[in-house]
Amino acid sequence: MLLAMLFSANLMAQKAKTTDADLIGVWVMESMRFEGDKENRIGNNYNQVKVYRANGEYACAEVGKISDTETMIVPHEYGSYTYKNGKYTENGRKGTVILLDKTHFEGQWLNRHDKWRKVSNMPATLVDYIVDKCKRKHDPKDIQTLSNKYILSTPNVPKKK
Repeated sequence: MLLAMLFSANLMAQKAKTTDADLIGVWVMESMRFEGDKENRIGNNYNQVKVYRANGEYACAEVGKISDTETMIVPHEYGSYTYKNGKYTENGRKGTVILLDKTHFEGQWLNRHDKWRKVSNMPATLVDYIVDKCKRKHDPKDIQTLSNKYILSTPNVPKKK
């Protein structure tokens, strides 16, 4: 019983040391498990990264290994987040984020349980690339229309003489 009380007091002391602003930064997923699943779906070939900025900007991308030397960054989502008094929303959806300390949080979205680790040494070039790529997840409709018309349409293909 005494051990449980000490453990609980230690967790509360750690929690008290964190603030809402501690979420700001770059986070890499350590673990992703679905309800009832024992397998961690994060590994050397697949991971996710989230960027939280002080202005409320949020970006999430999936990173996969294509080969030993190539990776692919796939935009997952871009938008806004709020985190105030422990209550979290991303793009208006409620979620669960529990800051365990200044460098770890646990989250839950529907039936998925995640663990994240804050990364303080990621180069700004990579962080900005991830955010920019997430912002452009979907090409604007006018760009799609123009690329279809001027690049992919058959009238632009030279005709054989």
